[in-house]
Amino acid sequence: MDCQGTLIAVKDIEKAKAFYLSVFGLKVMVDAGVHVQLTGGVSLQTTGSWADFIYKQESDIILENNASELYFESEDMDSFVKTLEDRKDIIYLHPVIEHSWGQRAVRFYDLDKHIIEVAEKITMVVKRFIDSGLTVEETAERVGVEPQYIKDILDRL
Repeated sequence: MDCQGTLIAVKDIEKAKAFYLSVFGLKVMVDAGVHVQLTGGVSLQTTGSWADFIYKQESDIILENNASELYFESEDMDSFVKTLEDRKDIIYLHPVIEHSWGQRAVRFYDLDKHIIEVAEKITMVVKRFIDSGLTVEETAERVGVEPQYIKDILDRL
């Protein structure tokens, strides 16, 4: 069995589609009007059609539930943060933070109050630490992994 991605219900599919295309650079794979499948395993479904699929009333669809998030990673966190700063429709849960293992992340709501997290790719964290002068062993300790994991990442860079 293969997981095919995540489907989220949205109030205005055209606005949601424009948001995901412009903020994340996703592309439309299928546009069936009430259902849009995007690259990256993200699908959008109108709240009305979603309610029909699950045999509920549209009023039963609760968008701002703070119980899940869509998770993305970026190779260029600084550039992505600049993209967010240039928008007027972003509501942050928190500004960019740096986790104890060194990975930077930001969380915000999409237009329908789904939580989005964008974090720095761990390969970029490793590169940043190595470029700052840390050894493989020091980087592994900082990230909380075995040195071989860091070596494997460096071999792929």
